[in-house]
Amino acid sequence: MSRLKTGRSPAARAWVFCLALGLASNGYAQDDRPPNIVLFLADDLGNGDLGCYGNRVIQTPHLDAFAKQGVRLTHCYSASAVCSPSRSALLTGRTPHRNGVYTWIAAGSEVHLRTSEITLPKLLKEKGYATCHSGKWHLNGRFNKDDQPQPNDHGYDHWMATQNNAAPSHKDPTNFVRNGTPVGKLAGYSAPLVVDEAVRWLTGHDKTKPFFLTVWTHEPHLPIESDPEFQKLYADIAEPDVRQHHGNVTQLDHAFGRLMKALDDQKLTDTTFVFFTSDNGPEGPEVLKGRNRGSTGGLRGRKRAMYEGGIRVPGIARYPGQIKPGTTSDVPVIGSDFFPTALALAGAKPPADRVLDGIDVFPALTGGTVERKVPLFWRLDMAPNNMTMALRQGDWKVVGSRDGSKVELYNLKADPAEATDLSAREPAVFERLKKELVAMNAAVEKEGPDWWKRLSPDGARPPGAKKK
Repeated sequence: MSRLKTGRSPAARAWVFCLALGLASNGYAQDDRPPNIVLFLADDLGNGDLGCYGNRVIQTPHLDAFAKQGVRLTHCYSASAVCSPSRSALLTGRTPHRNGVYTWIAAGSEVHLRTSEITLPKLLKEKGYATCHSGKWHLNGRFNKDDQPQPNDHGYDHWMATQNNAAPSHKDPTNFVRNGTPVGKLAGYSAPLVVDEAVRWLTGHDKTKPFFLTVWTHEPHLPIESDPEFQKLYADIAEPDVRQHHGNVTQLDHAFGRLMKALDDQKLTDTTFVFFTSDNGPEGPEVLKGRNRGSTGGLRGRKRAMYEGGIRVPGIARYPGQIKPGTTSDVPVIGSDFFPTALALAGAKPPADRVLDGIDVFPALTGGTVERKVPLFWRLDMAPNNMTMALRQGDWKVVGSRDGSKVELYNLKADPAEATDLSAREPAVFERLKKELVAMNAAVEKEGPDWWKRLSPDGARPPGAKKK
């Protein structure tokens, strides 16, 4: 919006001033242009892996600084306890069993993010945004094939991606594809390479348009390989696998810092909403081994589990002038909330012909509260011990089997580690939430495709597919 000129009446000046305030309160820049939007997604990063989330060993200076520039969420959740479903919810606002991507997608699987789902990049592109994806994709089984939709079919103008993990490892990957063309062997490490692609695109994209950029790293997912420069920071740790893991998180942090510097250099920081999070909790069994050394921050369970350690993840948001620096929020936020939040910031309407599980949580990022019509819900058929579903409402959470034969109740405010099952002590709360869990699962299952019915007994892959 142009500056106020002398000669206007006091009423006119007041009207323009109020209009400017209204645009600012809705997340619009002063030139009446919606903000740029960046979604930076880590892979298998635990709730306790960052310095700003309490880790005293792993060095993450860029993300720690970023947290001081915005709001740090203490109850941020991925939409699933594994990768592909979490990603599908971020782009659709719909819980994974509802949108069809209910499990991690093996190479060659029929499971994919269907074109019947309306994705965030597609809607933002219709609003005039330039769109780019760089990094892991993992939203189809037949990657870069004509018989399943690829990133461009979901609204991305430009993309460089892998189907699942970087191969043969994070070092010198050979399996990236750029806009349908295999890239060949790249020299370097995955997260910096992914950010380099994003920065190149930022530098060359049409500056007359706002942009939507998703940067999804492979770090710190296996097969981990870290730059020796980052491993040197942990030279006092005797075990090489621990040095590799910790260096991998620092490698991720370094790449994130490079992207934030690029926004600064291109004078985009003040007009860009950035959200950082992870797709699920850390890999590894309860007894850590190999390079599976991620931290849940003391929460129960790990990746694949419906307990907090499998689904509660870091979440940090920055939007200068809109989000107060150095703040925290304990309002529960889930991955499916990103879709309606980003749409609201862009001034775009969400689709009205389908159920959305996410809500616009921007008020929670700016110190307020939110109200949900649909409770937080998770389901993963490959979860350990047949505890495949969970539902949170307020401070209460139930975790249970799909057939309802075993259900547990926890109060997360009093017991964040989920150490004490309160189902016998709180029968009224337990019965109410158990009924909601069963009803929510039935509604979600009814809407989604029935791919899950035809999979192998572990619920993770088509018969004959290799185990992850």
